Amino acid sequence: MADQKVEFHYLNQPEMIKAGVMNMTDCVDVMEKTFSIMGRGDYILGGPSHNHHGMMIQFPKDPKGPKMPVEGPDRRFMACVSYLGGDYHLCGTKWYGSNSDNLKKNLPRSIHLIIINDPETGVPIAMMEGNLISAMRTGAVVGLGARYLASPEGQMAGIIAAGPISRTCLMALAVGLPQLKEARVYDLDYKKALLFSKEMSQELDIDVHPVANIQDAVRDCDAVSTAASGKTIPKFDKNWFKDGAYIALSSNADLPDELWLNSTLVADNWKMHIDWREEINSKNHSKIPIHGKLHGLIKSRKISDEDISEMGDIVTKKKNVIRGGGSVNIFLTGGMGIEDISWAYEIYKKAIKKSLGNSLKLWDTPYLY
Repeated sequence: MADQKVEFHYLNQPEMIKAGVMNMTDCVDVMEKTFSIMGRGDYILGGPSHNHHGMMIQFPKDPKGPKMPVEGPDRRFMACVSYLGGDYHLCGTKWYGSNSDNLKKNLPRSIHLIIINDPETGVPIAMMEGNLISAMRTGAVVGLGARYLASPEGQMAGIIAAGPISRTCLMALAVGLPQLKEARVYDLDYKKALLFSKEMSQELDIDVHPVANIQDAVRDCDAVSTAASGKTIPKFDKNWFKDGAYIALSSNADLPDELWLNSTLVADNWKMHIDWREEINSKNHSKIPIHGKLHGLIKSRKISDEDISEMGDIVTKKKNVIRGGGSVNIFLTGGMGIEDISWAYEIYKKAIKKSLGNSLKLWDTPYLY
């Protein structure tokens, strides 16, 4: 009889740090491999389209029960399920809850857990803390974009918002732009931008400094990253960006129509963004999908969905984008579960080699089957 014992490996955050989860160079390389697999079509996300970001619990404005949570800023639960093929051949889930009020309790806005499973049997392979996985892969995708879409001689970056995701985005830009020397940081809270700049200057050994407004943060920059959360959406003027600039949008940004219409547009997975749009349209509510202005231009037929390239196609060389040329290159990201499970699996393998974490048993023999 085959062995029926089922165990999985558990990693907490300190163990993951020891295993190398904060190694941005490795993370950017893993994202490149992930997008290469995706570019060959060897992946599945959620939903019937196989491109849905995840299943979300959205809380109502008028709760139906005495303890039911109420709609609020960044308040949701989400399960991001996916299959990634290639050398990985894994299924996985990122499960997280998010609430902006967490910050008042000295907790992260969102708290993540990642589970990796054998795709044939469903047996769990690993379970681990997911905040650092998620933050690192989000930044790493921005760095990967710089590797393929920004001028290879780029030396200056503009950072909009001084939160934890901007921290990993700047770390990744330093990988994607080997000649990066300076970063300007803008945040609504100047003191936050000042602290961010001090810490990142020391970590990256480049000149990182705060500026008083968005215009000063992005003018003449080779690369611009925006990762702003909350109700305030950063607003930009097309004349602030230099020719050939790389703009990475990890969050909503108010860009003028002319910039959308005259830039090269690349998405992490535009089919996923279409899924978002169609889901919102089917419900006939007032919520606007991320990058809503772009979707509006598509609706008015000034741009078509086919005008937007896929990063997977660029990594696999099916398409080519001029780096640092006359056109601004805009990279739209929404995040995918395949990014979480690829980086999580790499950290799991490193943890095993370093004897980090603990094996937890589900059973020796299943009680019912």
